[in-house]
Amino acid sequence: MNLNEIMEKRKQVLKEIRKKRKAMKKAVEIRNDLPEFIRYHWWRYWRLERGYKWRKPKGNDNKSRLQLKGYPPIVKIGYRTPKEVRGLHPSGLEPIIVHNVKDLEKVDKNKHIVYIASSVGKRKRLEIIKKAQELGIRVANPNVKEVKK
Repeated sequence: MNLNEIMEKRKQVLKEIRKKRKAMKKAVEIRNDLPEFIRYHWWRYWRLERGYKWRKPKGNDNKSRLQLKGYPPIVKIGYRTPKEVRGLHPSGLEPIIVHNVKDLEKVDKNKHIVYIASSVGKRKRLEIIKKAQELGIRVANPNVKEVKK
């Protein structure tokens, strides 16, 4: 490979990185501007307030479905994040769920960030965190205070 080919390849890689960074920036802007999608009439009935989750309004005369001013916004495709960064961690890395230390061997530290599964106990969680630090892998949810022995 001569110098020109190396430079072209480098330019291509940098272009992809810039494109991904731009998409991540847009995704962060979208997330920051995202309204809180609340169920229609949640403020009126206690039974709806307890189940505080989105339901599509389907009534014939529903003001929220008609998107009238003063009513909560409804979920639309326009709020979606760019395809290149959809499902990625805000750091730009792909999240992977880990259940044991052996799962860490399959992880690429440059591409992935690790989430420890919620079903993992404290002892095994500490082992996973220790092994991840040795391998240089980032852990997104280390939430464990060292237990003094």
